[in-house]
Amino acid sequence: MGWFDFLFEKKPYPTNMQAEIDRLIDELVRIGQKEDFLSERSGGSFNAQCRHVRAREIGIQLDRVGGVALMEYVLKKVRRRLGETLANHLAYAWSEIGKWVP
Repeated sequence: MGWFDFLFEKKPYPTNMQAEIDRLIDELVRIGQKEDFLSERSGGSFNAQCRHVRAREIGIQLDRVGGVALMEYVLKKVRRRLGETLANHLAYAWSEIGKWVP
């Protein structure tokens, strides 16, 4: 995807939600940088399946707003900022949210 495509990419959410979606993306990036989206042990920020609780809450919110299309859009933005490994961790952390399949 070139720069032109990036600027004019159709966004999978209502335009009035731009600031909120950007805030959620920033929050996911902070979670990934500080804690990761997966853990070897449950407890604290991680549920019984060792997935980050807040990252999953954000995934549920994204699913409600725009379904899988919005979740894929956000994952792509997170991948650009954090890299492939952490993006894969986030994809797995979102397992069993709506129709999401990592």
